[in-house]
Amino acid sequence: MTASRTTPAIPPETSHPLLELAPEELRAHAAETLSRARDRSTLLTDAVDDGDLVRQHSKLMSPLVWDLAHIGSQEELWLVRDVGGREPLRPDIDDLYDAFQHPRAERPSLPLLGPAEARRYVGEVREKAFDVLEKAPLAGTRLTHAAFAFGMIAQHEQQHDETMLATHQLRKGEPVLHAPAPPPRRTGPVPAEVVVPAGSFLMGTSVEPWALDNERPAHEVHVDAFAIDTFPVTNAQYAEFIEAGGYRQRRWWSDAGWDYRSRHDIGAPRFWRREADGWRRTRFGVDEAVPPDEPVVHVSFHEAEAYAAWAGKRLPTEAEWEKAARYDPATGRSRRYPWGDDEPGPEHANLGQRHLRPAVAGAYPGGASPLGVHQLIGDVWEWTSSDFTGYPGFTAFPYREYSEVFFGPEYKVLRGGSFGTDPVAIRGTFRNWDYPIRRQIFAGFRCARDVRPER
Repeated sequence: MTASRTTPAIPPETSHPLLELAPEELRAHAAETLSRARDRSTLLTDAVDDGDLVRQHSKLMSPLVWDLAHIGSQEELWLVRDVGGREPLRPDIDDLYDAFQHPRAERPSLPLLGPAEARRYVGEVREKAFDVLEKAPLAGTRLTHAAFAFGMIAQHEQQHDETMLATHQLRKGEPVLHAPAPPPRRTGPVPAEVVVPAGSFLMGTSVEPWALDNERPAHEVHVDAFAIDTFPVTNAQYAEFIEAGGYRQRRWWSDAGWDYRSRHDIGAPRFWRREADGWRRTRFGVDEAVPPDEPVVHVSFHEAEAYAAWAGKRLPTEAEWEKAARYDPATGRSRRYPWGDDEPGPEHANLGQRHLRPAVAGAYPGGASPLGVHQLIGDVWEWTSSDFTGYPGFTAFPYREYSEVFFGPEYKVLRGGSFGTDPVAIRGTFRNWDYPIRRQIFAGFRCARDVRPER
């Protein structure tokens, strides 16, 4: 008689530390998180003169002064007016700073707040927001539960800070941002790829208090066995693709990718150029040789897909990426981060603009997943092969324009964050998305491949 086989139950999510805080501790945490975001916004906008603040450095990006006032406008709408029930400060500028009203290319022609007025405005909004935080009940509604609205606004500001950092990369002129180099390689010899076993895992979250709507709800997903690169693809590896004629050979590219490559005459990652002594790049105004061991950055989805095909592999699906990042085979549980449930520290990942570049492959052994996959969080956003859609049971909250209006095949999902992503705006469940042609973002990738099931 053969014993029946049962599928192991998927362990549920554990509680979150924020839910254990007393109200005053939660207020202090929210205030510190908001202040950290504002310190970064100030750094990014004070680094340049007023002329650079109002200038559009690329039609793909807004003037920095627009981002600054937009940050204040969203904070006023959600914290001052909605949560706080206060009178509007500047209802006359609501349309000016509505991202859906005006495409980026048109924003310089709008009657925007000037640098001094924008700074004054965001300062007044923050003062009132802190007053709301001091008095608002942090329970009772979904918007105020565990200070969600304050966490949402802190994440929003940090997301725009990363956008402003990308604008700094596009600006011309002398370097104005400075940071120490990331750590060197600290990992010994490791396999080039890791096999992730077949089976189900818990994807997404239902308990992370500050998770955004597209990360919800947690749901069981079955993933077939696959292999995934231990590290993101490096500059040296990507240069091999270029030297092998990867940009000139149609067979590696999708129809859309080849059309994009051809129309724009793309032959290398953005900001790279070939010199007599090899590849060089411009990084925040610094001219330098392309470091061979860093993850490649500023490549589109199409370029990542073509490289993967050339390498005899493919891009991972979003579910594969998350299982590689979160699944613990010893417990069957999905962790908050690859290294566990603790918040990211400098030993785990390259985040928060602490460094102005990706770290070399092997720099963060403390951030590896239980299966041995490294640098899944930080360094570079990683393209996946998945379209951006809602999870089963998705509900838009608190507004459709955060996620739902972007659902569809036009956008591809990116995971993991970059060196320019703040810890509050990244976790194992966090989902980013963009057009597959985007190259100005801090995006790279790693490859995956199918694994035959054992007989």
